[in-house]
Amino acid sequence: MIPLLALVLGVVAGLLLGPSAPDWLDPYLPVAVVAAVDAALGAARSLVERTFDDREFIVSFASNVVIAVLLVLLGDLIGLGGALSTAVVVVLGIRIFTTATVLRRALIRL
Repeated sequence: MIPLLALVLGVVAGLLLGPSAPDWLDPYLPVAVVAAVDAALGAARSLVERTFDDREFIVSFASNVVIAVLLVLLGDLIGLGGALSTAVVVVLGIRIFTTATVLRRALIRL
């Protein structure tokens, strides 16, 4: 219940405060958000499977975001920024849909 309340408070605060990010972060934020969603859905999956570990979640969350952003940065450095960014989002999107399928099946069994 507390995570749901924190999520609602965070969304409300974001809508009220209207935070902005520097322009140089524009290519990295969408990829970071998709990586964070992937990690959060992975945590939900492990909760349903009763294998959730908070330390593993924190490491997974941080490493997903950092690795995804570093891949996009590497793509920018070698001139493949848009292509590599798209590839990262596609791979993470496939993982998100796979995890969502597992969650849906697990919830149907309940």
